[in-house]
Amino acid sequence: MASMRDIKRRKSSIQGTQQITKAMKLVSTVKLQRARASAERSKDYFTSMYQTVNSILERVGHVEHRYLASGSSPKKAVVVITSNRGLAGGYNSNVTRLVTRHPEWKKEDLELYCLGNKGRETFARQGYQVKECDSDIVESPVYADAAALSARLLSSFAAGEVGEIYLAYTGFKNTVSHIPTLLRLLPVGVSQEESQQENQAQESGAVMNFEPEDTEALDMLIPKYITSLIYGALRESVASENGARMQAMDNATSNAEEIISDLTLKYNRARQGSITQELTEIIAGAEALG
Repeated sequence: MASMRDIKRRKSSIQGTQQITKAMKLVSTVKLQRARASAERSKDYFTSMYQTVNSILERVGHVEHRYLASGSSPKKAVVVITSNRGLAGGYNSNVTRLVTRHPEWKKEDLELYCLGNKGRETFARQGYQVKECDSDIVESPVYADAAALSARLLSSFAAGEVGEIYLAYTGFKNTVSHIPTLLRLLPVGVSQEESQQENQAQESGAVMNFEPEDTEALDMLIPKYITSLIYGALRESVASENGARMQAMDNATSNAEEIISDLTLKYNRARQGSITQELTEIIAGAEALG
């Protein structure tokens, strides 16, 4: 059985850890509120962009365009958004598993663009090719950084270096629900849900006109479409990271409270046992003298 000194020392250590987890939870709560507000402000824009591109593709039917067909290269570029720090539960591992456990992807066919150090560290340990790593972009996402990354991806796709481009991130649903998501950026395709909505719109007589020609419109829209999806994913990932860290720290604080209660009980029992032993020794000594 542990001594009273050992129990007291461990209890003091757990209390110190609990203070840290409480502080981290408060910080994450404040950051979550800001990140969630930012994600909600930008969500309408990239949702509208996504719907607009899908609407155009559905209306024009089968059109030949460089962004609508897979390239000849078997390689795939995958943008993976993680965090720079840990202590966020399964936030980082859930995203990286979208890549490492994909049933159809081979390690040698992937070029990874890691946004966040945790993703880079995980993939480097497992022998994946990390083409780029940017740790600053996830700290404070701005549209210009997403546009620059989008331009590099489109250039690589146009040059035939990669045949497809994917985006892996954590979608933010609410404070406690975060959804690991794998989205194909290029070649652009029409989702089944959007196709059904467009068919309903056509049946209702809705007409969409756009100028200039469809191919020129796609040349202008798709780079903005890719940029908006990356930027929106960054905003949602930041909100999800802080939500996951807040939950993890809340759970850690609760666990620390349970451990402290258990140690307090053990300390009191050990103290009572020590007092009882001292009384027994005193009584035995008095009887021996008497």
